[in-house]
Amino acid sequence: MPAARDSGQVAAILIASVTLPQLFELSFTLRRDQPALEWDRTYTFGELDRRAARMARVLRRRGLRSGERLAVYLANRIEFIDLFLAATRLGALFVPVNILYRDREIRHILADSDPVALVTSDAQTDHAPAEVPLWRVEDLAQEAETQLDTPLGEVTSGDAPAAIVYTSGTTGVSKGAILTHHQFAVNAIHLLTCWQIHAGDRLLLTLPLFHVHGLGNGLVCWLLSGCRMRLQERFLHQQIAEQMLAFQPTLFFGVPAMYVRLLEVEEDAARRIGGAMRLFVSGSAPLPAAVLEDFRRLYGHTILERYGMSETLMNISNPYVGERRPGSVGLPLPGVSVRHLDPEGNPVPDGETGELHLRGSNVFPGYWRRPDATAAAFRDGWFRTGDLAVRAPDGYYTLQGRRSDLIISGGFNIYPRELEEFLAEQPGVAEAAVTGAPDPVRGEVPVAYIVPRGAWNPAALEAACREHLASFKTPRAFVRVDRLPRTALGKIQKHLLPPWKRDS
Repeated sequence: MPAARDSGQVAAILIASVTLPQLFELSFTLRRDQPALEWDRTYTFGELDRRAARMARVLRRRGLRSGERLAVYLANRIEFIDLFLAATRLGALFVPVNILYRDREIRHILADSDPVALVTSDAQTDHAPAEVPLWRVEDLAQEAETQLDTPLGEVTSGDAPAAIVYTSGTTGVSKGAILTHHQFAVNAIHLLTCWQIHAGDRLLLTLPLFHVHGLGNGLVCWLLSGCRMRLQERFLHQQIAEQMLAFQPTLFFGVPAMYVRLLEVEEDAARRIGGAMRLFVSGSAPLPAAVLEDFRRLYGHTILERYGMSETLMNISNPYVGERRPGSVGLPLPGVSVRHLDPEGNPVPDGETGELHLRGSNVFPGYWRRPDATAAAFRDGWFRTGDLAVRAPDGYYTLQGRRSDLIISGGFNIYPRELEEFLAEQPGVAEAAVTGAPDPVRGEVPVAYIVPRGAWNPAALEAACREHLASFKTPRAFVRVDRLPRTALGKIQKHLLPPWKRDS
């Protein structure tokens, strides 16, 4: 392997190319003998580099070539990292598949991406369709042990696709977002700078690696920063306090559902966890302002909330230094341009709701083999996010929900996020989701789905809404549910809520 480079050579790499293998070489070479990953044991960066080189040779021997796709259906494990690194070195497109998906969903992704093979484990083979070759990760790992660990490299351009990440499909069939080496690199460089991620950090990663939150923010930022990471197969709320106390992380990426669970940790343990921590980050779904405040009192930290998408990685973030505003996702990240427009494409003034349009090096080139969907997703070169937001005079953005979630009742706009935040503050409410139901007079009316916390009183909720909100915003019904349907990252799938009927 090449000798460690001086700072001038490192700068030359960053200027000349931003392919992921070249960026990761900074840690694989400069920190070769330093601890990198805690899994079944502690691995150095040099060991991970050699593992990736051997796995790349296995994949190439099995026929994977530059530009082809490799689908991976695995829970978090070290071989997931091996496969991602190997695929990016070969110039192949890495296609992570949600481990919670089953036959119908997996078949859609495989038919759309047309991969060379689907990699899965013994534990998941029952759910793997037979339409494409099936490669057992256990076999790949065994083959890799016999391979040379000299490097292979075929990707030469940062504009080359690195992955196809399928959208969560909260409103329909998921689409494959093409993510380039540049996108992953720019995202990581932004976060290392703006969130001050450095080699001395200790990252506890419980997010699934098949999602951009775990893959782009977790795995890529870890490798580029050279920090130490402990990878967990998944977030287990019964064990999370013990895991944090043992590892003493300084950095944690989570989703709102995780932070709700962390509020259950005993006060003394929470204070000890907070004493070692530098930064808690939340994303992938809106963080209720009440959770942020309760967490600050318990852990002594203000969670940093940010806003990203599968198509763009990170767009907007509360500042590391400065006000982390409850309910807000913060300010645009460097290099991310934001337009705030009405449905006709006109600018929306501060304080009013509009759709976010984005432009920058973080924005994807398009959807895999979907030119129609790609064309519909852009307006004058700007990506139409479908997310509604309000901009404050000082530039902070507060999300109001998806454009498709907007309820128009009797000509009035109702933004579900506003109602959900209000309901979550009421006694007896653990969680709330608001959707629109057809109405012969008003077109639509809001309906609230409530996950109760102990005793709850629908009449009291209705009275509170009528007292504090405009009359047209008061939900027509309050429907009790045991849980809200969610994606693996905690985003509510409102189309899976039980339909409300007027006579129910």
